[in-house]
Amino acid sequence: METKMEIEFTKQPYIEDVGPLKIKSINFSVLSDLEIMKAAEVQVWKNNYYDNNLKPHENGLLDARMGPPNKKSICATCDGNFQNCPGHYGYLKLDLPVYNVGFFNFILDILKCICKRCSNMLLDEKLYEDHLRKMRNPKMEPLKKTELAKAVVKKCSTMASQRIITCKKCGYLNGMVKKIAAQMGIGISHDRSKIHGGEVDECKSAISHTKESTRAINPLTYVLDPNLVLGLFKGMSDKDCELLYIAHRPENLITMCMLVPPLSIRPSVMIGGTRSNENDITERLKLIIQNNACLHRILSQPTTSPKNMQVWDTVQSEVAKYINSEVRGVQNQPDNTPLSGLLQRLKGKQGRFRANLSGKRVEYTGRTVISPDPNLKITEVGIPILMARILTFPECVSRHNIEKLRQCVRNGPNKYPGARNVRYSDGSSRTLVGDYRKRIADELTIGCIVDRHLEEGDAVLFNRQPSLHRMSIMCHRARIMPWRTLRFNESVCNPYNADFDGDEMNMHVPQTEEARTEAITLMGVQNNLCTPKNGEILVASTQDFLTTSFLITRKDTFYDRAAFSLICSYMGDGMDAIDLPTPTILKPIELWTGKQLFSVLLRPNASVRVYVTLNVKEKNFKKGQHGFDETMCVNDGWVYFRNSELISGQLGKATLGNGNKDGLYSILLRDYNSHAAAVCMNRLAKLSARWIGIHGFSIGIDDVQPGEELNKERKDSIQFGYDQCHRKIEEFNRGNLQLKAGLDGAKSLEAEITGILNTIREATGKACMSGLHWRNSPLIMSQCGSKGSPINISQMVACVGQQTVNGHRAPDGFIDRSLPHFPRMSKSPAAKGFVANSFYSGLTATEFFFHTMGGREGLVDTAVKTASTGYMSRRLMKALEDLLVHYDNTVRNASGCILQFTYGDDGMDPALMEGKDGAPLNFDRLFLKIQATCPPRSHHSYLSSEELSQKFEEELVRHDKSRVCTDAFVKSLREFVSVLGVKSASPPQVLYKASGVTDKQLEVFVKICVSRYREKKIEAGTAIGTIGAQSIGEPGTQMTLKTFHFAGVASMNITQGVPRINEIINASKNISTPVISAELENPLELTSARWVKGRIEKTTLGQVAESIEVLMTSTSASVRIILDKKIIEEACLSISPWSVKNSILKTPRIKLNDNDIRVLDTGLDITPVVDKSRTHFNLHNLKNVLPNIIVNGIKTVERVVVAEDMDKNKQIDGKTRWKLFVEGTNLLAVMGTPGINGRTTTSNNVVEVSKTLGIEAARTTIIDEIGTVMGNHGMSIDIRHMMLLADVMTYRGEVLGIQRTGIQKMDKSVLMQASFERTGDHLFSAAISGKVDNIEGVTECVIMGIPMKLGTGILKVLQRTDDLPKLKYGADPIIS
Repeated sequence: METKMEIEFTKQPYIEDVGPLKIKSINFSVLSDLEIMKAAEVQVWKNNYYDNNLKPHENGLLDARMGPPNKKSICATCDGNFQNCPGHYGYLKLDLPVYNVGFFNFILDILKCICKRCSNMLLDEKLYEDHLRKMRNPKMEPLKKTELAKAVVKKCSTMASQRIITCKKCGYLNGMVKKIAAQMGIGISHDRSKIHGGEVDECKSAISHTKESTRAINPLTYVLDPNLVLGLFKGMSDKDCELLYIAHRPENLITMCMLVPPLSIRPSVMIGGTRSNENDITERLKLIIQNNACLHRILSQPTTSPKNMQVWDTVQSEVAKYINSEVRGVQNQPDNTPLSGLLQRLKGKQGRFRANLSGKRVEYTGRTVISPDPNLKITEVGIPILMARILTFPECVSRHNIEKLRQCVRNGPNKYPGARNVRYSDGSSRTLVGDYRKRIADELTIGCIVDRHLEEGDAVLFNRQPSLHRMSIMCHRARIMPWRTLRFNESVCNPYNADFDGDEMNMHVPQTEEARTEAITLMGVQNNLCTPKNGEILVASTQDFLTTSFLITRKDTFYDRAAFSLICSYMGDGMDAIDLPTPTILKPIELWTGKQLFSVLLRPNASVRVYVTLNVKEKNFKKGQHGFDETMCVNDGWVYFRNSELISGQLGKATLGNGNKDGLYSILLRDYNSHAAAVCMNRLAKLSARWIGIHGFSIGIDDVQPGEELNKERKDSIQFGYDQCHRKIEEFNRGNLQLKAGLDGAKSLEAEITGILNTIREATGKACMSGLHWRNSPLIMSQCGSKGSPINISQMVACVGQQTVNGHRAPDGFIDRSLPHFPRMSKSPAAKGFVANSFYSGLTATEFFFHTMGGREGLVDTAVKTASTGYMSRRLMKALEDLLVHYDNTVRNASGCILQFTYGDDGMDPALMEGKDGAPLNFDRLFLKIQATCPPRSHHSYLSSEELSQKFEEELVRHDKSRVCTDAFVKSLREFVSVLGVKSASPPQVLYKASGVTDKQLEVFVKICVSRYREKKIEAGTAIGTIGAQSIGEPGTQMTLKTFHFAGVASMNITQGVPRINEIINASKNISTPVISAELENPLELTSARWVKGRIEKTTLGQVAESIEVLMTSTSASVRIILDKKIIEEACLSISPWSVKNSILKTPRIKLNDNDIRVLDTGLDITPVVDKSRTHFNLHNLKNVLPNIIVNGIKTVERVVVAEDMDKNKQIDGKTRWKLFVEGTNLLAVMGTPGINGRTTTSNNVVEVSKTLGIEAARTTIIDEIGTVMGNHGMSIDIRHMMLLADVMTYRGEVLGIQRTGIQKMDKSVLMQASFERTGDHLFSAAISGKVDNIEGVTECVIMGIPMKLGTGILKVLQRTDDLPKLKYGADPIIS
């Protein structure tokens, strides 16, 4: 028996255990024929698969040396079986070279630059050296190198297109190089048709007698075959390759020797043991081998006629289709489905990159229908026991859980709680089916792993598609329950955007302890109550929880001791200790109010130290006469909590709902912690479900039955509106309707009528709302914000109102009318889609038809919108995915390039912002809380205004020693304190509010502000790029797609919604509605505004000429133009006959001289000098061209509208200010127009702003424009996200759109670009220029299976493994 020889060392060498190796980088290159043969194990030349014994043929396509062809066989190279043999390459030798179709364009580019006889570069020496020097600059980025190489190619091809290039070295005449026509196949032609003399003439004379000479074949077009090109490429120097940015030898671009991929990526499937089903790639290779064999046969024959060389073309096209089956210039067989090529495997949504590498299918998941359960906590999810028995978690046996796991093993896979199998430390495992379970259980030792069923408290990930933001997948704790649906608390619907009408949701079970910890910490529901979009609360009470709170907190709700105690015990299942508050009414019977229930809910007993202070305006709040008596609101709409006692107000959506920053839950979350908010939600959910179940809340047909009075009122208002409309229509028909700004008659009429009809609906709606009983269910729901709005109610009860299609009234579907039920040309409300009935009374047939038109538009809109917002989100995500905050507060991308020096200019986390518009704190509320929790005591002193500011500065220095707070924050804090000082100084304020400020209050206030501000810093490692992309992409799904009227002007439509956001982030050069908003130097004068408008607006001669006529007399023939003085004066235009003359002379296509035009006092005479025969034609032609000549203004401007400036901040003494809205482009010209204040003039065209004012202005424009669009749709997004997006689009010094071309210029890695779009192009170009992918970004790490460097992956944890010294406690001995 052989003994193993070991090398003996005097000292054992230290070998560091680095763990498994990681891929550090990927180099792309093009293999040469030699490298291909080296890499291969076998030469493939047979096109057979199996022999009669079903053994694969040697040297065939399924040779066993390339790997096992199917599950039964083993590999002949490495003896691996089907599972663990990685596969080995083969090679296939072609008899003649062919082009590699992936590199075809590169081959073409190289040929454009070299001489077609001696392969010398066609550039001049000086240019050559200059470009080479630039190319060799070590600081040059790959992107710039590619551009430089393109510039060289462009230079050569333009030279060739203008003239023949003579080669400096060999004197050969080079023409143009282009692809041959797609019908001819794949090839390159060299066009030398511009060369005359010599060999060309000889050729002509030689073929003059054949019938070919008469055909249209151009003998001057030489087709360059691959063999010739291969020779040329071999002659190129390495210097030339460097100049063209080719990393390897160019002859590798032409295929002589092909790699045959291993069998593991093209498995052969046996069907029924006799036939095999082959992969598409194997089939393609078979065709290549067959055609190559034909070619070999032809080449071995002594004579070859050109006819036989068609086989070469066939080989070429087969090789091309093997690489890319959709290649141009190759005829596909129409009958069967085309076999896919290698590129088809990679690209597209179903390709390798997107379907199998960036995202994969996973195990340990479940999916079923969801249903609500208010008895679960918000952090829990109810899992059906059937799912719990199938999903498992691998738990390691330790002395703490060994008994539990033994019981699980005994129970087996079918009894809950059981286990499915046991894995031992030696790698073996046993499935727990059968009677030996008891023995396995008894033999269980510490260190085994048991795959046990899910049990209570396991962390599971819960997700609903579409996953639009990070709150679409959160971590819940499992609760195993009977029946078959997944259940969770309704409060958590909102982040998932779920409802219970049949939605299904997915559940994933993390499989390691680390994964569970990370899931709970980072993805737990309680840690994601707020959205990072803008810091609003997302998980909050909904629907019937709000209704319950609203009804319980009515002013007239009283409970006796029994009822109040019972309701209190609903909140915590009767398990909590509750201190009953003092009753509100003592005699004749003790009574508690409903409002006191909420005091108990927030603070059930004295040991709970939660003191909430807030005030919120509810929906039904009405302002009093004085303005300081909010708590005495008639509708009880001012909610005021003080130290966790509800003092006034009926609770509704503003207090308890989602989407606000100063509701109850937000304040619990900010002042205390997420646990406080979560407990409060759980208690309210339980209380609500039980209370409303006993109290009852239902809706019936009598809730929407209008009363007598309402019916009468509705009839009257509709009649009155109809009469008004008819009056307007008559005015329009008579022609004396007053026009609106910038609109013609018909449009003005439409605007008027629309306005009248909208007031009808509003009026009937108001009457309906005021006429309903307070107990009316729809009314209650609308008031507390749980569902519905006043419009819904008035549509049910009173009147449905005007139906719009595309923002207008119903269009004409028949000739001159909308439906054949109405007279022609009718503009009456009923004929144009006004529905006078309510849903209760029922719609007439025509009304119903108009109503469906409006409804259909909504459905189509939704369908279209999902697709375009989904694509928008994907692009944003790909562009921003690798941005993160580093430990030095900078925002960088994966390659370390800085985008922002501080995130969002202040380094704050958007998810933690409390104030509106992204301010870190809401000072008013904070001070209110401090006044409540720190009331003035006898030893506190009140501060005067001066003392206040002095004390403030001292406190600030004391608490913010290290200057963490930004100047902006300190400034806002200082302003707030100075306002406090003013308030405490004025006697009436002190009287109403008792608002003096004590020294203690100020001290606590400054301390809390500074400490809270510090906690809101964004953490290093946060993937803010991803968060920003989701925060902009997610609201896109709630936007409507329609255009939207522009502020203040009825006539200006501006693209809004998703299309507008797409325009901004694509950095489109031509946007659909460019508008420049120009401020005037003198904004208070309307006449000066009109005058400036006349200077800017494009005015053609036809608009200001009274007549343009041809005058023919016996002696002369001319065109006379007479100007309309009245129009010119009315429009404040500066046009005179002289200026018109100049404009005509400047117009390029009219060939007139100075002498041809005579200026009259009212116009011009034009007498062109032409020969007599053409005079008549010329004059009429001139007459037709003249009206379109631009005589004034900027030619790219369509029109200018003078509008009121709605900005309240700029108004002085309430005077009306005017500004101009310019429809069209050319910002520079508008800014330069006299009378315009150029410094405050803005445009909504990002690319134009960047050209005119530079990149910083473009960045600001992007931020403002996205903010405006979102604001118009009622979305609030933290400005930091938009800043980040703007920075990504502008950080390279030009505006990059977030689409293919832009992302390419952002210098992302090869794999990331390949996984986005145009997979093939990126991979081929990377191979040619020898790019290196360092695997730093997110996509690359996911593809390679390496942890990415952001979030928790940004740091590594070192652990001390040596034992710490044992400490001796006690005094040191004096003498040892």
